[in-house]
Amino acid sequence: MWQPPRGAILVCVDGSAAALGAVRWAARDAALRNAPLALVHLSDAPLPEWLAAGGRQRQGDRTHDVIDAAARVAEASADGYGPLQIDTKVLNSAPIPTLVDLSAQVEMVVVGYRGHGGVSARGGLGSVSSALVYHAHCPVAVVHDDQTNIGNVARAPVLVGIDGSPASEAATAIALAAAARRGVGLIALHAWTEPWVSSSRPSFQDSKWDAQLSEEEESLAERLAGWHERYPDVPITRTIEIGDPARCLIEASKRAQLLVVGSHGCSRLRGTLLGSVGAAAVNKAKVPVIVARQP
Repeated sequence: MWQPPRGAILVCVDGSAAALGAVRWAARDAALRNAPLALVHLSDAPLPEWLAAGGRQRQGDRTHDVIDAAARVAEASADGYGPLQIDTKVLNSAPIPTLVDLSAQVEMVVVGYRGHGGVSARGGLGSVSSALVYHAHCPVAVVHDDQTNIGNVARAPVLVGIDGSPASEAATAIALAAAARRGVGLIALHAWTEPWVSSSRPSFQDSKWDAQLSEEEESLAERLAGWHERYPDVPITRTIEIGDPARCLIEASKRAQLLVVGSHGCSRLRGTLLGSVGAAAVNKAKVPVIVARQP
């Protein structure tokens, strides 16, 4: 099988607007990382031998038109962000298993929220994108159709959800590196969901509230202490919100240019491949979302 360049950012292109949105975002991110961009077009319908040579030629031309157009979009999108190496490939193989296999060889896979593959059962995420979010061997970035131009929010911070799990540690590493490359700050958000906390904010005179809040703030500061030393030039804003973590992250993402979440966190469903918070963020946040999947 084709081997993408080492350390590449991989995008599967199918000619859809969603895929081109993913290409635009991925090209900028790859340029900022000084990483290669690998564009692949996949078809699970190999050309039959009986098809006339002219028909095969026309179908092949259309396939190469798709990937050539994506390469042009990538070049234009990376302009001003740094040099960009673009590698392209056309493969006749089933998209989902092929992309899952390729994900083990790249730094990150970037997908559009929904391409020509239609809608899956998981809340609107396209079938190929959904498969990668749930099964890839590397981080997966999901770019929504209406958020392909990040120029207007280039100075907005990166947002990461933190719950103390190993998955959120991986998300923090990705988010800080992304913030450092973009020269912006990081918002580290922890949602407080203790059972005793009522839906309305307790009084500040409540000693139990004060003690618990202080403990949560101290815990969040401890989790981030080492990261301050690694990224001294990235201002980190610690935020504690009360309520459902997914709702808190989605609301906070309106002020960010990128949201990073763990593949699963502190919940009773630790064995799931993507927790409910990550799934909600991918489906409802309108900024690009990176799911910090690990091998």
